[in-house]
Amino acid sequence: MKTLRQIGSLAFVLGLFVTVFAGVPWHVMVEDDPPIPLWLQIAVFCLLGGILLVLLCLAIEQRKIKPAEAGPEAKAETKVLLLNSDKVAGREAREILGLVQGHTVFAIWLGKDLSAIVRLILGGELTEYTQMMGQARATATSRMIAQAASLGADAIINVRYMTTSVVGSAAELLAYGTAVKLSQ
Repeated sequence: MKTLRQIGSLAFVLGLFVTVFAGVPWHVMVEDDPPIPLWLQIAVFCLLGGILLVLLCLAIEQRKIKPAEAGPEAKAETKVLLLNSDKVAGREAREILGLVQGHTVFAIWLGKDLSAIVRLILGGELTEYTQMMGQARATATSRMIAQAASLGADAIINVRYMTTSVVGSAAELLAYGTAVKLSQ
């Protein structure tokens, strides 16, 4: 699927380049309305076909990924304690293993984005973005826990979340904290 998506992206970029930098000047320089040459027709079909191929690949990939599955990290069942403080009640951190983090960038599809824009105008909770950020938080947390578990951590202290808008309706979410081994 990734290869098809890359082929679609390449077809789109080549079609766009030829259409804009060769097709538009050709059309401006020609005085009459002659039939569109074959090379320009192919460029336009590559441009449109490339977009279609990328969208189809992404739609198929999205159907394969279930929202509950954040990736292989999510399947790791660990007993790592998460705390947003620097102390664990009744136990001490006997060894600091270092910073652990989980990171993801999430986006919603255009249909949900448009419905969120309507809700923005009318007012109310933007549930599409709420769900997106919840999935991003779960994925980032899962990845952080998997990293801590691979270090042999008992807990992650000082857990923090940071979010940033990347582009459009895509948001980056970073979960980080300090992995520690606890005393018995």
